[in-house]
Amino acid sequence: MVEQKKADINSKSGAIVVVGGGISGIQSALDAANSGFKVYLVEERPSIGGVMAQLDKTFPTNDCSTCMLSPKLIEVSKNPNIEIISYAEIQDVVGSPGDFRVTVRKKARYVDAQKCIGCGICASKCPKKVADEFNQRLGKRKAIYLTFAQAIPPIYTIDRENCLYFKKGRCRACEKFCPNKAIDFEQQDETIEVEAGAVILAPGFETFDARLKGEYGYGRHANVLTSLDYERILSAGGPFSGHIQRPSDGRKPRKIAWIQCVGSRDATVGCEYCSSVCCMYATKQALISRDHDREIETAIFYIDIRAQGKGFDRYYERARSEGGVRYIRSMVSRVVENPQDKTLEITYVGDPGQIRVESFDLVVLSVGLRPSLAAKNLAKRLDIELNEFGFCQTRPLDVVSTSREGIFVSGAFQGPKDIPNTVIQASSAAGAAGALLADVRGTMIKEKVYPKERQVAGQQPRIGVFVCHCGSNIAGVIDVKAVAESARSLPYVVFATDYLFSCSTDSQNEIKKAIEDHELNRIVVASCSPRTHEALFQETLREAGLNRYLFEMANIRDQNSWVHVANGQDATEKAKDLVRMSVARATRLKPLLDMSFEVIPKALVVGGGVAGLTAALALAENGYQTCLVEKSEELGGNTRFIHYTEDGARPAEYMRELIQKVKGDPLITVYTRANILDYSGHVGNFSSTISVDGEKRSVSYGAAIIAMGGEVYKPQEYLYGQDDRVLTQREFEQRLAAGRNELENVKNVVMIQCVGSREEGHPYCSRICCTDAIKNSRKFKELNPAANVYILFRDMRTFGFREVYYKRAREEGIRFIRYEPERKPHVVEENGKLKINIYDQNLGTEIGLEADCLVLSTAIRPYPDSRKLADIFKLPLDQDGFFMEAHLKLRPLDFANAGFFLCGIVHGPKFVDESIAQAKGAVSRACTILSRRQMFIGGALAHVDEARCILCLTCVRTCPYEVPKMAEEKWAIVIDAAACQGCGNCASACPRGAITVDHNTDEQYIAQISALYKLSAVAG
Repeated sequence: MVEQKKADINSKSGAIVVVGGGISGIQSALDAANSGFKVYLVEERPSIGGVMAQLDKTFPTNDCSTCMLSPKLIEVSKNPNIEIISYAEIQDVVGSPGDFRVTVRKKARYVDAQKCIGCGICASKCPKKVADEFNQRLGKRKAIYLTFAQAIPPIYTIDRENCLYFKKGRCRACEKFCPNKAIDFEQQDETIEVEAGAVILAPGFETFDARLKGEYGYGRHANVLTSLDYERILSAGGPFSGHIQRPSDGRKPRKIAWIQCVGSRDATVGCEYCSSVCCMYATKQALISRDHDREIETAIFYIDIRAQGKGFDRYYERARSEGGVRYIRSMVSRVVENPQDKTLEITYVGDPGQIRVESFDLVVLSVGLRPSLAAKNLAKRLDIELNEFGFCQTRPLDVVSTSREGIFVSGAFQGPKDIPNTVIQASSAAGAAGALLADVRGTMIKEKVYPKERQVAGQQPRIGVFVCHCGSNIAGVIDVKAVAESARSLPYVVFATDYLFSCSTDSQNEIKKAIEDHELNRIVVASCSPRTHEALFQETLREAGLNRYLFEMANIRDQNSWVHVANGQDATEKAKDLVRMSVARATRLKPLLDMSFEVIPKALVVGGGVAGLTAALALAENGYQTCLVEKSEELGGNTRFIHYTEDGARPAEYMRELIQKVKGDPLITVYTRANILDYSGHVGNFSSTISVDGEKRSVSYGAAIIAMGGEVYKPQEYLYGQDDRVLTQREFEQRLAAGRNELENVKNVVMIQCVGSREEGHPYCSRICCTDAIKNSRKFKELNPAANVYILFRDMRTFGFREVYYKRAREEGIRFIRYEPERKPHVVEENGKLKINIYDQNLGTEIGLEADCLVLSTAIRPYPDSRKLADIFKLPLDQDGFFMEAHLKLRPLDFANAGFFLCGIVHGPKFVDESIAQAKGAVSRACTILSRRQMFIGGALAHVDEARCILCLTCVRTCPYEVPKMAEEKWAIVIDAAACQGCGNCASACPRGAITVDHNTDEQYIAQISALYKLSAVAG
């Protein structure tokens, strides 16, 4: 049920069309809808979810892909401001920015979407089986089908090409057995037109067709698979239910090989770029294979390992040193099948230069990412420029722009990228569209209305228990049905069952139906982590008319099946214990009320570099007053020293223009030589004290963006600081920018990579260094064509389209010499000359180089002040000292602390265009708060029993948020409910037990602990 807000009369439309229903389109749609815009989400397939729905796990956290994606799918389906138009394609977009008319062709499903309830009876009765595209044709589906179990929308589709009725004029079994009469064989394609102010293109990608590399035998050898094929084999919802087996004979493989760069870094097939993700997903697949079966031997054949993302290098090193994954640096020329046993023979050059032959049971081809033909055709219809590889052409430093104003791009259609960068860019595109339409925000939105809440006070607990298989994440270890059966015998449990995925749409609907049918007044879900799924299930309770605090979650995955993989029997018993404990706690749960408050429509931005300035300007473009705080005297940060990029942009010039725009914007207040001293409040209503040249000022704001940047490591090695000829890349760039005269006597330049990166204490990749080295070496060769340039490297990490510049550097005569960390280059000064000794792996001997200039590619490090700011705002840092996001994959712009967002180098090393995109994305996330008139504070808050309080001030000293205050008139502590974070520190520290945190009471936990030991407990 929804109520339509009154629309303003305006020539602009307050709607946005998002094209593509993968994770990119989903994130753009959610951000836009939650920021006050109507969204039409158009997807060419019958359901949304994209390629992420086909993945088993995601790196580097190894989280279940379905578990992460399902809440997003359901959030989209439940959002009253998102209209999903699936099984459809964009035909045309006419008009101007702010006032587009978008023509959409909806393909006939031959199923009435209004009548279909997704029961699946039609598919069970359909006699026709065909190859299942979702399972990469490794399994079968029916001619009437749902794409996958968690599909949104959950509407069946008839495959006209394979339906017996359409091919032979007979059957119609689906029509006969459909209980809702939803089958409509007369249905026709339909053309509709919608008005929108902006369009976001997020059509995703397709994987490279491995048949084009015939030497590997894909399509001829049954046991040669693509990486996406193997994802479906690993998946519990896949064709083999998560059991690793050979397609040829169903046997368990003992040796599996991965071949990298199939359809990437390969000019012979028109794919000279790097697909960015392949090294990491191969590493993930190898690790997970060994998690399935420790006897499996895994080998990855590669050129360079590209682990350039946050947390990626640690993941790679763990696979190499602890995970038993063997890495072989060699290009594989062909795969030969043994016709007798279907094993696969690979010939390669091993270390040290010996030719070796090895047999494998399975070979997985790590295929690259390409734009789909449908995406290319869409771009042609919309007059959108594409680059030489068929991806969307964007402007330098603006990765969400297209050649047509008002149309933005997001995700892998802009270029190959991993999930976190896709999500960041999706938010960025939504933010750009929102800025364009800021003056019509809220004119077309609907408010969600919930049913009246049932009153359960005084009722005896009637508990429903729902146990999740989580594919094979739980059910692969735990006997789920036995856990559900055990739950049925527990006190106050009147209903218990199990689901394959409890977070799927059909399961959510069944939970709501069970609440109604069995008059349940408390719910326990035994599945994964409340960190990712609790809000989803609480929303389901609200839709069923129950208070959301009557929900309890037992984590039988993270705390059980994932840590007891080798002992299923004991894990099952532990799961029963965890469920019994959760049921006992549920008997003590009470409904709580959320408090409403007015949102302050202002923002705080900390940091005056490119990320902070971009964020401030984007906030102003969205119509919000912004306070920008910069600790130094001058705005601009690191970007002031970046004079050019590999693709022709001029960041330093861009920065000067950006500073002028920020300073001239009336909605932005800039404070330099300023520091944050404190903060208080809660999401939507914060306040801080700022010191500006020693003078204190108070600011109030609804959301904050942390963008304080980072710094370049000052090396202690390789004679830096001892010899003027040893420079960092930044210092070398300054001289190059000054012109030929600065370096006219330099004939030999040597560059050393990974100085301060990928080493003990700093085991991360600084992401930009390889590209910086190539950029500056090519610039130097341009100024001095006869000079010699040597780049000493471990892995060249020129991912994405940057690979093209790496190739050009080689063609221009720049020489690359690889070294291993165990044998780093050795630099000495002898007789006035700089000498560098390095072991050349290809020659198998040590060589000496002389340099007129030695350039060190140094690490990006977090500012030392990051920790101080983190302490003030109570924000977490990661192992490397960068700020830690709420979730590495799906919440890379958010902090776990509501109302705080991050962008730029403060999050981790990144390029200027990535910082700009992340800043705009952070603004998009902030707008989901600032665009609201009011918000609600949760009911799980602390309160004080004044009669028991002795004013010892323990809680005052303990609270990290400085919320408890002394009320002299009461001679007791008072806690401001609006400011309380519900963390419970005060309650646990109070010596008198005078403080209680609702929803986390002693009574609830005593009942839970007692249940572990099977002590009697009576519901209160």
